[in-house]
Amino acid sequence: MAQEARSEFSELLGARGVSRRDFLKYCGSIAALLGMSEMYAPQIAAAIEKGKLQPALWIAQGLCTGCTESMAQVGTPDVPTIVLDLLSINFWETVMAAAGAQAEEALSATVEAGGYIAIIEGSVMEAFDGNALRIGNKPGYEELKNICAKAAAVVAVGSCAVDGGWCAGAPNPGGATGVSAFLKKNNIKTPVINLPTCPVNPEWVVAIVVDVLLAGELASGKILEKLDDQGRPKFLFASTIHDNCPRRGHFENGEFVKYGSPDQAKQEIAGWCLYEVGCKGPQTYTTCPSVRWNKAINWCVEAGSPCIGCGQADALTGGPGNWVDASTPFLGRSKNVRLPGVGGVQPSTIGAGLGAVAAAGLVVHGVASAAKGRVKGVPTETEKVYDAKKKGGDK
Repeated sequence: MAQEARSEFSELLGARGVSRRDFLKYCGSIAALLGMSEMYAPQIAAAIEKGKLQPALWIAQGLCTGCTESMAQVGTPDVPTIVLDLLSINFWETVMAAAGAQAEEALSATVEAGGYIAIIEGSVMEAFDGNALRIGNKPGYEELKNICAKAAAVVAVGSCAVDGGWCAGAPNPGGATGVSAFLKKNNIKTPVINLPTCPVNPEWVVAIVVDVLLAGELASGKILEKLDDQGRPKFLFASTIHDNCPRRGHFENGEFVKYGSPDQAKQEIAGWCLYEVGCKGPQTYTTCPSVRWNKAINWCVEAGSPCIGCGQADALTGGPGNWVDASTPFLGRSKNVRLPGVGGVQPSTIGAGLGAVAAAGLVVHGVASAAKGRVKGVPTETEKVYDAKKKGGDK
């Protein structure tokens, strides 16, 4: 049976123009991503070749479809797509051919059978009793409750699904929140695997498929041991971007890009550190520098943009305090302090304001004290003693 499955999978590779060697090489890269030796590549390959997994549902909530577009940029050769094909995705409304009643029937049949993987893209919109987002002529979160409750596991892809993302940024009129916080509020116990960043890195999704789904850890519950306190896989979110940044040497040498400086172009060409122009790499935990994006061609910081901290997560709280609120302004070294009726203000601005208020207070206090006679002042000479003597003829 195993030999038959391997033969079918080899045919699938051949149909996509992928050699056995390419496939094993990709399994080696997945092993490295999982923190394993490349010696595990044959075991990963054997796990993939077992055949189809339980079905999956890719559910859209409040989103821009950026994560779906990111998934279209999986690596070359086309092995990631082949791995994802094994999921037997029964519903993915953004890319599926079916629509209307036909699509809803596929969704309902899968949910009724249970045991599937629910992949959620986008934030849960809770405002107006869920009517901030209506799906299938009903509040968007109603169907989500049912889908997540009957799933074997939930994978929240992208920051919107993890902690509300852009939709949950202040003032959050749509009541956006992340999937984990929403399920916790509704007492739904299905385990959630959070994969933040905006958008999600497709290679991480493949790694989860290999490490968690193919290893059969959903049924055993071992998956929870591999997640951090925000529900993120530890092997993907254990070190900061700053730890592995190719610009790290310039940070150590005190060489920082300064926007508006006459030497800005030279600094950027030389790859100087972007810390002083707002890079959030030191507090953001992801493997972006090593896994990279768009078929491993590049990633934000190497392309010249400061890290904006989209790998940060406030998954268990959701809503206000998410990565957008925590990281803006993106080109500011410090996050904004939010004051009632004022909005976001930089700490430096608050400090300058408090300093001005304190100085003004001292001036007012001094004038009032002098007026009341409490301050006599220091006796001063109307004329220098030496000059006065000169006028009197003293020598």
